Amino acid sequence: MNYAKNILETIGNTPLVQLNHIVKDLPCKVFAKVEYFNPGHSCKDRMALQMVEDAEADGRLKPGGTIIEGTSGNTGMGLALAAIVKGYKLICVITDKQSKEKMDILRAVGAKVVVCPTDVEPTDPRSYYSVSKRLAEETPNAWYVNQYDNPSNTKANYQQTGPEIWQQTDGKVTHFIVGVGTGGTISGIGKYLKEQNSNVKVWGVDTYGSVFKKYHETGIFDENEVYSYVTEGIGEDILPKNVDFSVIDQFTKVTDKDAAVYTRKLALEEGIFVGMSSGSAIKGLLQLKDELKPDDVVVVLFHDSGSRYIGKIFNDEWMRERGYLEDEITTAEDLIKNHIDKPLVVVRTEELVSHAIERMRQFKISQIPVIDTSGFVGAVEDADLLQALLNNANISEMPIKEVMRNPYPIVSKKAKVDEVSKLISKDNNAVLVDLENGKYHIITKYDIINAIK
Repeated sequence: MNYAKNILETIGNTPLVQLNHIVKDLPCKVFAKVEYFNPGHSCKDRMALQMVEDAEADGRLKPGGTIIEGTSGNTGMGLALAAIVKGYKLICVITDKQSKEKMDILRAVGAKVVVCPTDVEPTDPRSYYSVSKRLAEETPNAWYVNQYDNPSNTKANYQQTGPEIWQQTDGKVTHFIVGVGTGGTISGIGKYLKEQNSNVKVWGVDTYGSVFKKYHETGIFDENEVYSYVTEGIGEDILPKNVDFSVIDQFTKVTDKDAAVYTRKLALEEGIFVGMSSGSAIKGLLQLKDELKPDDVVVVLFHDSGSRYIGKIFNDEWMRERGYLEDEITTAEDLIKNHIDKPLVVVRTEELVSHAIERMRQFKISQIPVIDTSGFVGAVEDADLLQALLNNANISEMPIKEVMRNPYPIVSKKAKVDEVSKLISKDNNAVLVDLENGKYHIITKYDIINAIK
């Protein structure tokens, strides 16, 4: 009989798949190393098992011990599989920007999940780096994995993924490109491929908000480059020891929006259902297309499965909220489609200024149209009310008609976007749109900004 003795024996030997449509403008052949065929549905299964086995071998991980790791989710899944088969407990420390699916999956396979804030410094005691280390110190018989600096991370890819790519391409691979996070994947595969052929180019994909690209090019760790970003699994605000910059020929940066859009394109155009870091990788490759020649053979590694991003990348509402969907916006009605279901907040001429202020607080808005029995007769804005209050503290008990400005212009729902945008100025921050049948809605300057691609 031909079978695996346990799930860990199914790790590796993932397929190499030719891409055809999304890379049609490239002059050469492009292949995807599709790592979601691993049992934990990501490339991290390889290094998770390697780190566990190496820790067992040298005594860092003892029988019945607790594995503790800070993870974006995929390494946690690989560790969970190893922990189940080998009889360990597992605590995964994860940031709140990671998808709910990842957290639910980790809990489903027996891991305890501790969630930490994303927007804190690495040295902050609340960061997932700090919490992981603290838990490892406080937990009896614990082993802190530290995938960022653990050499077994790179070792797994040097011994497994690199040789697989070399064999699957019959030694013809000329370029390897992948998103860079902990660094083990690009460093291990890159080192192996360059040992076989020193002319192989290794390209890293970084994200905006990460330090890798600038550090590689200048040697400067620029903290001003560090800010929050959406893409999961790549980019860092630290320099992991597993990132071997000498192996990497160059970096390119990909925006969160492009990563999301190209992740969807991979599903629709190639039938390959992957996560956001894979969208980053393919967009990064397309950004470097001018450096490719007809005889080149490119391998791009796709990290994980799209099933972990159903509530994000593959959710239209989530994508639309962030301006990632390529919806065509041509009319006034298009501008407000994200909030057209919400009622128009108004205030009447005889209501008090305090009523308008309370409504602005309640609905978190800055502009309110003013009505009377004849229709729209004015408008109030937060800046006007603030200035009026500074000039007269008693103004909050005055009627709105005493402080209102001119009414906002009204356009039809079919009015073109450029027509609407011309009505927005420093003296006029909103436009009303007639939705017909007595219904109106408000367009603000932020709706115009969100419509800009």
